[in-house]
Amino acid sequence: MRPAEMAGLLGSPIIIFMVWIVAGFFTLFNVMVYAELGAMLPATGGQYVFMRHMYGDFWAYLFGWAEFIVINTAGTAGIAFIFSEYATYFISLPRFTPEIERSVILHLPMIGNIFPLENFGVKMLTILLLGLLTFINYRSTRLGGAMQVFFTFVKILAIALLVGGLFFSGRGSFQNFITDSPNLKPAGFALMAAIVAACNGALQAYDGWGNMIYVAGEIREPGKNIPRSLILGLFVCIAVYLLVTAAMMYILPVDIMAGSTLVASDATEVAFGTIGGGIIALLICLSVLGTTNGSVLTAPRMTFAMAHEGKFFRFAGRIHPKFKTPSNALWLHFAVMIIMVFSGSFYILADMYIFILWVFNLMMIYGLFILRRKIPGALRPYKVWGYPYIPILVLLFNAFYLIMTLYNDINNYVTGKTHIINSVFGLALTTAGIPLYFYFKKKYKEREIQL
Repeated sequence: MRPAEMAGLLGSPIIIFMVWIVAGFFTLFNVMVYAELGAMLPATGGQYVFMRHMYGDFWAYLFGWAEFIVINTAGTAGIAFIFSEYATYFISLPRFTPEIERSVILHLPMIGNIFPLENFGVKMLTILLLGLLTFINYRSTRLGGAMQVFFTFVKILAIALLVGGLFFSGRGSFQNFITDSPNLKPAGFALMAAIVAACNGALQAYDGWGNMIYVAGEIREPGKNIPRSLILGLFVCIAVYLLVTAAMMYILPVDIMAGSTLVASDATEVAFGTIGGGIIALLICLSVLGTTNGSVLTAPRMTFAMAHEGKFFRFAGRIHPKFKTPSNALWLHFAVMIIMVFSGSFYILADMYIFILWVFNLMMIYGLFILRRKIPGALRPYKVWGYPYIPILVLLFNAFYLIMTLYNDINNYVTGKTHIINSVFGLALTTAGIPLYFYFKKKYKEREIQL
């Protein structure tokens, strides 16, 4: 989905490639921070554990709440949208007329408008998919894990066929890599704003590297294996996204790519005809199922753990007596995802959750300095390269990225380009958890956690 969006924002192949690289190295320096923290504190729970050590219970809770209400649920629902969008290659999903779509409006003061009937067929298929995957993981964690292995294989196959097939088709031109679109390429401050907006998409594409930190306590030789796998894994992802984008751009010039809604299938259809486009669309649907299933399977575990600690509703911490799964947490996440689906689209949900994620990443980077000062004698098998200068630069870049994203979102809303301010919506949902923290703190007796 993202290469087409980047083409529309930037209008320049060279700048598109640059965005993938800049966002990749920005992510890399954040990965290095997490590598030091994960190697130093190899406890299952990941960022939640780090936040507790850095800032205490309140901020650890707020991160867990944000994971529940925005990062995991909006992120999973947003990714599931891709399945439904690519499914339209095969079936025509029902959609109301523009008049009916705009007849139901939910106005959120200082945030924007939500149109729940917009693109109704895609939304209903997305909900059906999320419900099916939730049911599977509710019945059996083992079955959900087995599905993950299959979908991971399909994802690798889809990438290999897409990149190899397009490059070897001979139907494209390497001239596309250096030919700008004069009608799309912005200049001056508008270009800077467009680069930041495009980085938003790249950062979301790279997101997922932190999932391994959640099981840091179960990794052998964490001091060596956590940094190695985080950094090597990210370099592989940077290379893969550059190759995928280059393969699409080899077939589709940047101005045509900008107008594509299903860019992978559109590129493959140009190279191999309708059957080729259909094969890639099918493989993308299956690979997206894997990403969605992985999130449905793992994300409720943090909510389940918070309920056990007395920092969430107790019913979310129950294990199903027969299936031995965190059933209530799974269905609670599904309920929130339904709301998320009706509230937006892939781009709205993805941009909203990635903004909140990087707000907490900013705190995590600053927390590195806190822990270096608080526990200077702790064993650190891996240390961030270039400390303190590199982390300070990343901290400043992160703050600049967040400010520019907030500016872009507000400006797009004011100028009528969007009907909701994604970042403010995410912030509102996150801060809504603050009263609940004090409610849970009063209602339940705090229990010490051995870390």
